[in-house]
Amino acid sequence: MQNKVLLFVVFVCGMSTMAVEMCASRLLAPYFGTTLIIWANLIGLILIYLTVGYYLGGRLADRFPRETVLYTLVAVAGFAIGLVPFVARPILYLAAIGFAQYSVGLFVGSLVGVLLLFSLPMILLGCVSPFAIRLQLHGVASGGHTAGSIYALSTVGSILGTFLPVLVFIPAIGTATTLLGFAVVLLGVATGGLAWGRAWKRASAAGLLLLGLVILGFVFPPGVVRPVQDMTWGRLPMDLLYEDESAYNYIQVVRWGTSTNLILNEGHAIHSIYDPNQLLTGGPWDYFLLTPFFYPDTDQDDVESLCLLGLAAGTTARQFTVVFGEDVRIDGVEIDPQIIEVGREYFAMTSPNLNAIAQDARYFINTTDQKYDVVGIDVYRQPYIPFQLTTVEFFTEVDRHLTDRGGVVINVGRTPGDDRLVQVLASTMRTVFPSVYIVDIPDRWNSVVFATKQPTQADNLVANLRAGHLREPHLQTVLATALPTLRSVAVPTVRPFTDDWSPVEQVIDLIVLGYMAGGNL
Repeated sequence: MQNKVLLFVVFVCGMSTMAVEMCASRLLAPYFGTTLIIWANLIGLILIYLTVGYYLGGRLADRFPRETVLYTLVAVAGFAIGLVPFVARPILYLAAIGFAQYSVGLFVGSLVGVLLLFSLPMILLGCVSPFAIRLQLHGVASGGHTAGSIYALSTVGSILGTFLPVLVFIPAIGTATTLLGFAVVLLGVATGGLAWGRAWKRASAAGLLLLGLVILGFVFPPGVVRPVQDMTWGRLPMDLLYEDESAYNYIQVVRWGTSTNLILNEGHAIHSIYDPNQLLTGGPWDYFLLTPFFYPDTDQDDVESLCLLGLAAGTTARQFTVVFGEDVRIDGVEIDPQIIEVGREYFAMTSPNLNAIAQDARYFINTTDQKYDVVGIDVYRQPYIPFQLTTVEFFTEVDRHLTDRGGVVINVGRTPGDDRLVQVLASTMRTVFPSVYIVDIPDRWNSVVFATKQPTQADNLVANLRAGHLREPHLQTVLATALPTLRSVAVPTVRPFTDDWSPVEQVIDLIVLGYMAGGNL
């Protein structure tokens, strides 16, 4: 029976190891994002912690080859995991302040601080497998079988620890509660193992730690992951209407005056705005409306279809419906179905002409047989654009789904004095499309890049206005704000992105760090 208890502990610890790693990524996401750099830091440090644990576990097992010692290590690991959500909060709060104040040291220091929080539990969990092998080993002849069985059992647990948090626990109960849950499970099996081994004092101590975590969870229940005011640039007061974690995003819906805003993940930008008293937002969504008018003699009644890659909560879809009429067919692609539901509940995203599709943008554009007058792309996971939506191959596929007088428009981020991302995306699009244009949005860190399937001229915008084709007052307002910065891209100026080479995250990181450091990098 003791062997079965030991094997069960190995299984639970393997499951908890991966569960903690997945939860760590979600804990960091609202503040630091989920880029390759963040994942590399997270995975790399956890591997270092586990390596240290493997070494220490083997040494400790040779010196103290007793199950009670192993269960004590598991109990301490469980308690340390349970403390992470509570200890991480003030450190993550400093990260938000660091980004708001453009403090590189505070921002990076907070990231390091959070990652160090996982050092103790991961090192202790790393001790489990070599310790269990030592306890199970009865002779050299069966050493390979014993080691293989232990690692196989631990890996099976790790497989469950990868999928259960992502598919079940985090969407259902949140990251902090998931961490607490696995901490309680670890403390529970450790307490049971110590009690089975008649180590009553240690079992009692582990039981008290378990009780302490449960009480701590009730007294300080997981609530708002991050304060709303920290990511809205001081625009107070704001009311939190909704907060949840989906399988893809950390979601907040906040209200400021009569405006409802969708905030995702790191909270560095607003992804959708709904104000029943005002259609235009002053943001990039407004400028998508101009895309059809780069062609000569285009009337607003000529626009019949729109594909939005990055629907979010439907700001652009609402604007197109109001300006071009309810007969405009709109396919809105949003990878997160929970955001679609949020859009319907809080952002009046209920127009019958909108077909909301919960799907990956690249997959949709590769598989649909529809063609559109306008394809709009706004797929930021702030401050990053998925690399697969920035390449020559992607825009070539988009071109295939445009009507003969179709156009594509994409929202691109920049900082004052650094528009390298705008330039590289414009150059990438210029290798596919005959005409490309850039508009810098006033008082925003965004530019909008347009491209047309056929050769066009920027002067057509004004010509269409003078011909009376832009009758809708909102169109005239947007055009007036766009013209001062409107410019054409004659030829590609930098190396275009491809599916094989698209360092978009590196480019954006250099832009952000350059701004935070007070200059370009």
